[in-house]
Amino acid sequence: MENLLHNIRQCTICSDNLLLGPRPIVTAQPDSKIVIIGQAPGTKVHNSGIPWDDASGKQLRKWLNVSSRDFYDETKFSIIPMGFCYPGKGKSGDLPPRPECAPQWHHQLFDKMPNTELVILIGMYAQKYYLKDKAKRTLTENVADHQIFLPTYFCLPHPSPRNRFWLTKNPWFEVEVIPELQTYIQKILC
Repeated sequence: MENLLHNIRQCTICSDNLLLGPRPIVTAQPDSKIVIIGQAPGTKVHNSGIPWDDASGKQLRKWLNVSSRDFYDETKFSIIPMGFCYPGKGKSGDLPPRPECAPQWHHQLFDKMPNTELVILIGMYAQKYYLKDKAKRTLTENVADHQIFLPTYFCLPHPSPRNRFWLTKNPWFEVEVIPELQTYIQKILC
């Protein structure tokens, strides 16, 4: 695993397309029980080198009902984004994750994590990639029908503060889905 992580962190496969240059952000360990697959690091995470070290990460930890200590314990959580580097700024937020990363690295990482019990898919990029033809038409449908993807996958929206509109429009998410997610997480971690 250490060699693989070293190779990922040295990756420059898409460096010509990265305004801030490559800085792959990933954490993984063979004993990880839960894998979090989000989109790509933002500028704050790019600068700190710590995954989910921003407002989105704070909200995600709240949804999971875990402390920062548990969240960053690699025997509990591995953090593998769809795009390992900050992709750059777009018109209405960050650009999509670079498409090279997941096909290049994800399979190799999962091959070295035999104890994974749950993969949390955050956002439509991760959901389309992993659910393939089982993915619903929209993120809202994937999240609402999350139970059909269990026990392997749990679908979530992105916890970004920019998603306040989605959360307001879908109050069932925090009332129904979050408590189920928290129960599931606690069963795995206990």
